[in-house]
Formats: sequence, structure tokens, C-alpha cells
Amino acid sequence: MLFRVDTASSVSLADQIAVQVRAAVVSGDLAPGERLPAARDLARALKVNMHTVLRAYARLRDEGVIEMRQGRGAWVRPEANAAMVRVIELAAQLAAEARKLGLSLQDISRLLEQA
Repeated sequence: MLFRVDTASSVSLADQIAVQVRAAVVSGDLAPGERLPAARDLARALKVNMHTVLRAYARLRDEGVIEMRQGRGAWVRPEANAAMVRVIELAAQLAAEARKLGLSLQDISRLLEQA
């Protein structure tokens, strides 16, 4: 898989990397169980700080898309699939829009329950 970042974008570099991993899972380019590039190697290839890659990987781990183990790398979780990743993307978009509008977590939960 080929990663790219746009340093001129308003989207953070870590978010750009995370979006590309999610998109690869949705498209099937990254299969469950497949290893991701080592953070150090990816950082070198993208000419970004290694902590930027680790931040993207940590976000994906928190979302349940990947697993990470110190010294063993990162890989797509066996239960990660296109549907789950798509829902995560939609939830992130909803949260971002809600924040812009000043909605609380309770407001969002109420709206989701009504939907």
C-alpha cells in the first residue's frame, strides 16, 4: 500500500494517514490480519516525524481497526471489515459536525436514538 501526505492540507498528517488506512480496509487493499508498515519506516518514507505515524496508528487502534504490539508492529484486526470502518468514518464526521454546531454528546446520542 502506498501512503501519501499533503503538508499543505488543513487535515493533520496523522489524520491523513489514518484516513488512508481506513480507506484501504474498506476497499479491501488491506485485509484483516495484514501488517502495516513499521512506524519508523513509514515516517521515513513520508518524511514525517515517527510520532505522527504512531499517533495515526494509536487512533486506528482506539477505533478497533488495527492492533499494535510494542516491538511487533501493527496489523489490521481480524474482525475489522469494510462496514465497521465505514461506520467509524461516519461517526467521526458526525462528531466533527456536531462540535462545529456546538452540540453536546447528549444531543448527539438523542439524535442517534431518534434516527
